[in-house]
Amino acid sequence: MKTKSKKHIFWIIIGIVLLNSIGMSVVLPLLPFIVGKYLPSEQIVVGMSALMSVFAACTFFAAPIFGSLSDRYGRKYILIFSLLGSVIGYVLFGIGGALWILFLGRIIDGLTAGNISILFAYISDSTEPKERAKWFGYIGSAMGIGKLGGPALGGLLGGISLSLPFFVTAGLIFISGLATYFLLPESLVPEKRTKHLTLNSFNVFSHFKDIFKLKNVKMLLILGIFFYISLGIFQFNFTIFLKDIYKWGPVFIGTMLTLVGICEIISRAVLLPWLLKRFNEKSIGIAGLIVFGIGLALIMSSVFLSSIIIISCAVIFIITGEGLFDPTYNARLSQSVDESNQGKLQGVNQSLQSANNMIMPLAAAAIYFYSPCILYATATFIVLVAIIIYAKYIPKTRKS
Repeated sequence: MKTKSKKHIFWIIIGIVLLNSIGMSVVLPLLPFIVGKYLPSEQIVVGMSALMSVFAACTFFAAPIFGSLSDRYGRKYILIFSLLGSVIGYVLFGIGGALWILFLGRIIDGLTAGNISILFAYISDSTEPKERAKWFGYIGSAMGIGKLGGPALGGLLGGISLSLPFFVTAGLIFISGLATYFLLPESLVPEKRTKHLTLNSFNVFSHFKDIFKLKNVKMLLILGIFFYISLGIFQFNFTIFLKDIYKWGPVFIGTMLTLVGICEIISRAVLLPWLLKRFNEKSIGIAGLIVFGIGLALIMSSVFLSSIIIISCAVIFIITGEGLFDPTYNARLSQSVDESNQGKLQGVNQSLQSANNMIMPLAAAAIYFYSPCILYATATFIVLVAIIIYAKYIPKTRKS
């Protein structure tokens, strides 16, 4: 593909990610009310947690398989199938009628999950290694824009009907599928695809075994595990922290989450491309981890010194650090295997993040119940370990 046509295609991908992000964010404000139609108020949190855990568990098993299928049959049609699974899942949520239908929707969506990992594989197929961090950053920015606008749209639509936002989400994702079919060419040419599928191709644990056999990939994935654990502590706990420690209500918490979205867009779409012109990806990644760790340490200190300035600085540091590390990490990860294994690698990476989404809310809640300070001290220590791993064991560039 020529450079101009490639950029055109990449912006189509960014548009698809934006539509998906808006669609998924639209439904977030409505979930407690939807679940509340089928459960008493004291069980709503349990029901929501169960729905999220079921989705994460299905994604854990499905993502590596879909990634491997994309290595064999190409990215385009596997991506379309994944998007259609999400459409069916959200339509079932909108129809509702019983709690089991909500779970069925989450299960179908989870079992066809893999659109983000396949999109990452698509970017890896179509770019030079030095360009990938920038485009992964743009994908993150598109997600950030969706997270900003989606909940507000969901609140407006939910005022008309609780089911309407779920049908709107299904419509947006269906449009993404149409855009993929009509506008995106296949990125993985037949000669670069894996040649055969076996029964092991449908065994998620065989994918983990294959990927973790690769020494450089193994260390990168371990680095990612440490980062996403510490990020998960922040994501799953921060609003509760603000409610309990700062005694903030929905308005102040919503304002802080808006700051999160703004920082995510600026760090990934503006700051990261500027830094990539001046520094190598490893230096930017380590700097991102350091900034991220400082932010977690500031939250820990705010337990004893309550200050809106400290907590605002903490959010700016955490989201900026994440915005610098995450795209450069994914770019470095994509350089660790060739095209025929990109889908499998990205699927395993998404599967690991799904496992984190299953385990971290419960683990973080248990530590938080004992001491919020210890929870964020633990997160800060984990980031410190990640910095050491990155600095000592990860080379600047992929070895031949």
